[in-house]
Amino acid sequence: MSIAKPLPHDAARLHVTGAARYVDDIPAPRDCLHLAFGLSPIAAGRIASLDLAPVRAAPGVIAVLEASDLPHANDVSPSVHDEPLLSGGTVHYLGQPVFLVVATSHLAARKAARRAGFETRSRDAIFDVDDALDAESRFEEGPRIWEKGDAGEAIDGAPHVVSGQITMGGQEHFYLEGQASLALPQEGGDMIVHASTQHPTEIQHKVAEALGIPMHGVRVETRRMGGGFGGKESQGNALAVACAVAARITGRPCRMRYDRDDDFVITGKRHDARIEYRAGFDDEGRILGVEFEHYIRCGWAQDLSLPVADRAMLHADNAYNLPAARIESHRLKTNTQSATAFRGFGGPQGMLGIERVMDHAAHVLGLDPLELRRRNYYAEADRGGLSAPRASGAPPESISDEKKPGDGADATAGLPGDDALDVASRGAVGSVPEGGAPAAPAGVQTTPYGMAVEDFILHGITERLAESCDYAGRRARVAEWNAANPILRKGLALTPVKFGISFTLSHLNQAGALVHVYQDGSIHLNHGGTEMGQGLFQKVAQVAAARFGVGMERVKITATDTGKVPNTSATAASSGSDLNGMAVKAACDTIRDRIAAHLAERHQADRSVVRFEGGRVHVGGESYAFDAAAKLAYEGRVSLSATGYYRTPKLQWDRIRGQGRPFYYFAYGAACTEVVIDTLSGEYKLLRTDILHDAGASLNPAIDIGQIEGGFVQGAGWLTTEELVWDGDGRLRTHAPSTYKIPACSDRPRVFNVALWDGSNREETIYRSKAVGEPPFMLGMSAFLALSDAVASCGPGYPALDAPATPERVLEAVSRVRDGV
Repeated sequence: MSIAKPLPHDAARLHVTGAARYVDDIPAPRDCLHLAFGLSPIAAGRIASLDLAPVRAAPGVIAVLEASDLPHANDVSPSVHDEPLLSGGTVHYLGQPVFLVVATSHLAARKAARRAGFETRSRDAIFDVDDALDAESRFEEGPRIWEKGDAGEAIDGAPHVVSGQITMGGQEHFYLEGQASLALPQEGGDMIVHASTQHPTEIQHKVAEALGIPMHGVRVETRRMGGGFGGKESQGNALAVACAVAARITGRPCRMRYDRDDDFVITGKRHDARIEYRAGFDDEGRILGVEFEHYIRCGWAQDLSLPVADRAMLHADNAYNLPAARIESHRLKTNTQSATAFRGFGGPQGMLGIERVMDHAAHVLGLDPLELRRRNYYAEADRGGLSAPRASGAPPESISDEKKPGDGADATAGLPGDDALDVASRGAVGSVPEGGAPAAPAGVQTTPYGMAVEDFILHGITERLAESCDYAGRRARVAEWNAANPILRKGLALTPVKFGISFTLSHLNQAGALVHVYQDGSIHLNHGGTEMGQGLFQKVAQVAAARFGVGMERVKITATDTGKVPNTSATAASSGSDLNGMAVKAACDTIRDRIAAHLAERHQADRSVVRFEGGRVHVGGESYAFDAAAKLAYEGRVSLSATGYYRTPKLQWDRIRGQGRPFYYFAYGAACTEVVIDTLSGEYKLLRTDILHDAGASLNPAIDIGQIEGGFVQGAGWLTTEELVWDGDGRLRTHAPSTYKIPACSDRPRVFNVALWDGSNREETIYRSKAVGEPPFMLGMSAFLALSDAVASCGPGYPALDAPATPERVLEAVSRVRDGV
């Protein structure tokens, strides 16, 4: 069976040989034109005059477009239509696209764009959190506040109180393949767009809007991306729309790609943030109440900032049962790039806040940081309600040929209506109060937003990891080292992750698929997910092979295509395999059941005796090769094509009240990292990392382990080396690999051990697997807190490190700690 096998990525050979085709590798059609944006030289103000004559006169230039030249909507926003493709007279950040050059080559377009003459009128720009607060520059009126109990009263009555703040920087996505798009004009005014995007349907929507045509007139195709990390969820809209509009005006194919510098300057980053906190603990280190104030810098346009800030609030508890909590979130508008989706989607920012609180409290109370964390964990899940752990490499479940509830072309067919509460009522624990979330049973611990935590497994994960990595012994050895070495100091930290899986915008939790079985037994499928190197296509192909009981060589997935699977959700929120895997399963089962019914009738046998396994179909003592069975079904006039559909059950969420069940389940993990710092320079090394991560019953352990390794390194990079710097004019100074430091291979831990937790998802996900895209990113916090631990050994003060913990910040923290600050 193909499920649970560590199969290589479906395009691995193409990747390493350079044969994998990306958008900019598609052979240019005859007379193809190339595009580049002319960018604003100021961060805020007006363009008093714009001299484009030198641009139009530049070699190779075919056309130059301003906002007034666009035929229809001038908007590329994924949310509230506040993000014009071209700025017009008012500009909001340095690097905002002002005009569009259409030329005969990429280089000619870029050179011409730099010839424009700008006369500007600057106004005072808002760059930082304090400036935005002073100016009341926000995306919502006042802060969003969610509460559980009376946190202020709990803290005031606590015997121990810690307070402080932590700032954390943004992060550049640094996908290896930059933003790119290619538009091909068709007859009748239609348009085909090849885009490097995580959200083909959004590209389709924005292009149709810009051209003034229905969505059926636009077809978007995405074969693969060279990385996305959230940066291609909405940021590719501008290129696709620009290409389509230019193609419509000129009647010629148009393509566009950002050079790395332009990509840095134009596109959004991870939201940077400041979190202020106050928390009360009892004498045993148990938290009694906590107050957070989140200050999120969103940039100039709304983009996806509201759900990002919401998810930061949703993960303000991480793994800890907070008896009383107050979370206040400010979404601030500034004259910088519009911050956007990034792996974790706000979750890392919120999670880092509570991890700082736990670390600070352990320092004040003199407790081992891991012990304090464990005392505050949610209660362990009832093992009776969980699937039993499985042996490593064993299949997570057998495939029954009988339909289970939820199988078929619509995995939620038969539900009473299309309301989220109808979905939530199936299998939800407790009643569903009118207008509210499913009520948690008495005694069940709930998150600050009212969701029952019933699948918590971090006690077991933490215990096993602490034992396997010898946490206690190494902690003692680190203390001995530090006592004997005044210059080089070591630190050790073990931190947990609890990450909710689902889109918090409920209607996005749906997916479709299209599956064909040809008469020769080969299988062709499409689904709404996009491949960005994470192995989604391979996992979904494994699902299809398993449903038909055939080898992987029979299955082919081709490019994601809005003409084949409509109304797709973004491949984001770690839900790619969950959603698309279930949709493909539904489509495959529909075809499989048709074949089975035909063969059962042919043999006058009961449908239940038909089995698909080992590349054959068994019925009534007879056995057919799968291709023979497919040919018989075709000759019997049986349809061998089907669509599949899935929508996530049990979800209900009220973001204004901050109450409900926004997540189908939680994914868990823990990481232990050891570091060494040089107290004279602030430089440091990651010495060793041990990870135990929960991927449920993994569809593909090899791919999942790769995701965990990459996620940890990217998360550690965010918190250590990756620093975005703007000057006083709002110009991004770290706009190239020479000035922006992503982790290299030499920065990974010298010893790097990753293992999967043996277990399966208690919820009915595809083969009981769990999402593994975003959760491992937060494992990188163990590196940041290990640095804090090393600094703490230098004196009596608390380090209060900010992120990224660059060598400069580490050195400053060492000085503070030694002074007892």
